[in-house]
Amino acid sequence: MKIALVSDAWYPQVNGVVRTLQAVRQELRRKGHRVYMITPDRFMTVPCPTYPEIRLAIGGQTKVAHMLDRLGPDAVHVATEGPLGYAARRWCVRRRFPFTTAYHTNFPEYIELRTGIPEDWLFEVVRRFHAPAAGVLVATPTLQSQLARRGFRNLRLWTRGVDVSRFRPDLRTDLGYPGPVMLYVGRVAVEKNLEAFLEVDRPGTKLVVGDGPAMTDLQRRYPEVRFLGVRQGEDLARIYASSDVFVFPSKTDTFGLVMLEALASGIPVAAYRVPGPLDVVGPGGFGTEAVRADGPVGVLDDDLGAAIDGALALDRRACRPYAEGYSWSNCADLFLRHLALTGRSGSVSVAA
Repeated sequence: MKIALVSDAWYPQVNGVVRTLQAVRQELRRKGHRVYMITPDRFMTVPCPTYPEIRLAIGGQTKVAHMLDRLGPDAVHVATEGPLGYAARRWCVRRRFPFTTAYHTNFPEYIELRTGIPEDWLFEVVRRFHAPAAGVLVATPTLQSQLARRGFRNLRLWTRGVDVSRFRPDLRTDLGYPGPVMLYVGRVAVEKNLEAFLEVDRPGTKLVVGDGPAMTDLQRRYPEVRFLGVRQGEDLARIYASSDVFVFPSKTDTFGLVMLEALASGIPVAAYRVPGPLDVVGPGGFGTEAVRADGPVGVLDDDLGAAIDGALALDRRACRPYAEGYSWSNCADLFLRHLALTGRSGSVSVAA
């Protein structure tokens, strides 16, 4: 199958969307499919307002249409609601070409936090973006239910995976910090609710891996925290495995791929009792009953400090088997099944 994957999120960005698309692309190619990426690195870009680290493509309407015309894809998947996503959506709608989209990020909530624009207004804009899609791929049952209540249609479950060959407990070493070591990995931005973690008063060392617009301010306000910047590859895997608990303070993430990376590394998760953590490590997760029998792999609590205390007391040996229940191969197979449902002869309900 010839698949066009369109995304406004791509390298050098480092986030769950980019890691997911890269892993799925690799799996699809391994399975014999031809995958063509339409991403910002092929266009002129400008900084995203309030988040200059993210570059947005400009002048993409005509160029994206020409790319898709030349490619003649069997399937089009639009991963993001950005300029390139809108350009690909327009191409598909005008040609009545069935396509899928994905709801990776709670942009309405993020934008409200940054600008004060009510999220209800923004959800209507995002709903209209996804309305013509033959399938809207979502990561968890909780998110599926939430979006259905907001009028989204054609929602399809598409879970995530983790590279268990890269993230491993046997990489554990002494990082040289007083323990317990409490780790956060992700964007350093207001929507990640990172302050809730940094405000927790517990002995030990807090590590923050990542970068973002809130970095300078948080470094100034929390000098006792170790801000390690962006880490990748085995360096990142070693930090995961060498920590004692992974803290996930976000209340807006749709999934939280970093939680799976932590579990594959053999460390339990502490998080709020909210969508994302509830689906990944809580009773609503995708793990099999056999995996669950190994014991809990995280603690969710409305008090993040209590969640950290509880997670530190868990048996780390349960974490790795749980993470092994997720694979990128299964993730890619699900993706393909949703693409196959659209078919080139399917119909598209036009919603401008």
